[in-house]
Amino acid sequence: MSSQEIPEENLPIEQDAHGAVQVADEENPFADPGLPPHEHRVQDIDERAAKRSERTVALLFTVSMLATVAFIASYLVIDVDKAIYVWPIGHISALNFALGMTLGVSLFCIGAGAVHWARTLMSDVEVADERHPIEAPPEVKAKVLADFKAGAEESVIGRRKLIRTTMFGALALFPLSGVFLLGDLGPAPGTKLRHTTWAKGKKLVNMNTMEPLRPSDVAVGSLTFAMPDGLDEHDHDFQKNIAKDALMIIRIQPGDIKDKRELEWSHEGIVAYSKICTHVGCPISLYEQQTHHALCPCHQSTFDLADGGRVIFGPAGHALPQLRITVGEDGYLEAVSDFEEPVGPSFWERG
Repeated sequence: MSSQEIPEENLPIEQDAHGAVQVADEENPFADPGLPPHEHRVQDIDERAAKRSERTVALLFTVSMLATVAFIASYLVIDVDKAIYVWPIGHISALNFALGMTLGVSLFCIGAGAVHWARTLMSDVEVADERHPIEAPPEVKAKVLADFKAGAEESVIGRRKLIRTTMFGALALFPLSGVFLLGDLGPAPGTKLRHTTWAKGKKLVNMNTMEPLRPSDVAVGSLTFAMPDGLDEHDHDFQKNIAKDALMIIRIQPGDIKDKRELEWSHEGIVAYSKICTHVGCPISLYEQQTHHALCPCHQSTFDLADGGRVIFGPAGHALPQLRITVGEDGYLEAVSDFEEPVGPSFWERG
């Protein structure tokens, strides 16, 4: 349907620069209908309402400042190992909770104050501005390309290979300086990766029954998971400790043990190996009693528990660490010392 067939009262209208209304003509049947009449807000006509909005914005910014101060105080005062109970989340780090809440309140109040400021006090008059073409004219494009080629030739970068090579080297090496700044992102691990909570006299506790293990509790061919006495699953650092302390307890006929040191560190064929795979730290849970092989379910690394826990298949980089055990005076299995090598995945300072 052409504009001649459209009733005149239904044709779109447009406003000129002074706000006058014009009826769309035949050449422009789909003209911009213009903006609706501007409606004043209460703050535009009532200074008391504007003052209330001003005080609200100032209050939000003040709360943000107080929250920032609380964030700094929490960081300096709250101990990193302190845990609190927060319903319904449970036990969480008090420091993380305080930092998250104060930082969240600070950022929220800044944003809420800015939004309230813009919506109630800043000008809300809509202004239409015609969009100009953003594409450069052909002559400008040609001039830019010509200038680029001329600049490349004048820089002699194509002929001066020494300058070009050293420049690329400088640009490539410079970002490496930022790598050293990563050291300030947190405390160094120190020797935490090399030690566990196992120590001389620590009893082996069955992780299923939570009872200390006697040699008679471990049958030939069985697999038992153990942890050191004194660990409590309700402690806030339990997961951190059990990730290094978990043991596999296996009883093998002494005559089937191939490794001399493994036999010396065992008790009547009962051997204790770290449960943590030396590939990426997955917990090992599969054991084949006929071959004495332990399999990690994540990436199928396979260890021979009758031959020093050595790797016989898969991506693991080294054998499973063995914990030297004995029987205490009370008849329970206990550790002779900590692991003599780090447990879990390899790292560049492994020693």
